[in-house]
Amino acid sequence: MIDKYKEIVGEEVIEELYLVAKKLKGITVQNINSTPFGGGVAEILSRMVPLMRELGLDVFWDVIKADSRFFEITKKIHNTLHGVDLKISKEELDYFRQVNLENANNILRRSDIVFVHDPQPVYLVEKKKKLKNKWIWRCHIDFSSPKRDVWKFLKKIIERYDLSVFSAPSFAHSLKVRQVLIPPSIDPLSDKNKPLDPIYIEEVLRRFGIDKNRPIITQISRFDYLKDPLGVIKAYRLVKRYLDCQLVLAGGGAVDDPEGVKVLEEVKAEAASDKDIFVLHLPAGSNLEINALQRASTIILQKSLREGFGLTVAEALWKEKPVIASSVGGIPLQIAHKYSGILTYTIEGTAYWIKQLLHEPDYARRLAINGRRHIQNNFLITRHIQDYLLLFLSLYNPEEIVYL
Repeated sequence: MIDKYKEIVGEEVIEELYLVAKKLKGITVQNINSTPFGGGVAEILSRMVPLMRELGLDVFWDVIKADSRFFEITKKIHNTLHGVDLKISKEELDYFRQVNLENANNILRRSDIVFVHDPQPVYLVEKKKKLKNKWIWRCHIDFSSPKRDVWKFLKKIIERYDLSVFSAPSFAHSLKVRQVLIPPSIDPLSDKNKPLDPIYIEEVLRRFGIDKNRPIITQISRFDYLKDPLGVIKAYRLVKRYLDCQLVLAGGGAVDDPEGVKVLEEVKAEAASDKDIFVLHLPAGSNLEINALQRASTIILQKSLREGFGLTVAEALWKEKPVIASSVGGIPLQIAHKYSGILTYTIEGTAYWIKQLLHEPDYARRLAINGRRHIQNNFLITRHIQDYLLLFLSLYNPEEIVYL
């Protein structure tokens, strides 16, 4: 399967992956996160782990088990790390640690490298001293302005790892362990990103009642306050005063996000009076439908208030769609303003650029072409795999310079 990527990235890139993978022969890597589906981490791992195995690596992926109380606490931690002002009690942090330690006794394999993704399973590292293996902590979220007390608590745990990985330079903090910058990626051959038959795209639009003959403005994301779906509706309404268009808000949920249902209901209530707003709560595995909605869209938005990277931005740019997104987190890595997309800061600014791109389709098309080229050169899964392989090698050769 990995040889199929030669048509996209070139034969030399794939041969180099095999070459680096040979240097890791016999090393076992265990990935651990908090959910098997929903969100970018699970999406990346579901595509990356099989490809790494095909390269000859002994790579696994496991998911911690926890109850709703644990995920309510980790959602609070998640929000405070994004700068939201919330109080987390000592009792809650103690329970967070307890669940991690219970998982550690059951989930940890005999692996050479334990690769922990995001804050939910971060405390597993307490077993590091006993296991005597290498540990990596990978942060996928926007770490630019965490609340001081929660960051102070988390920092002590992170510094037990051998190194940490962040998605953007602005997320780096003072740590006693090495920090590495590795942006996420998309898989161009996945169901969410592969080319689709136009007949299937039209069938999806008919199924949801969306008019293919009028402009379609779309945001694909989990129903999360930090994705600002209510702000998207406000921007759409500012545009609707002047231009006839439709708005699609589509996404699903995740096991580790207990706020999703509440946000979805608020969005549905706000949109109820407008037949041109389509709020689509899609079940897990709706990748083809998401692909079709993106390809059918005139403009794609990502109006996040905080964003670790924003895979939906890369997905849309890969499909040569003009993207208007908030200038937060890892999004500016993907969009050069007015060249490969549009970066905005406000609801009014988002509405202004929607109108501009609807009025100037040739300009929108140029942005889209540049955007696809940028994603192809920087944010495809083959580059991401190579970065991780070099990262693993660096754990065993820390004195050598490894460029990531």
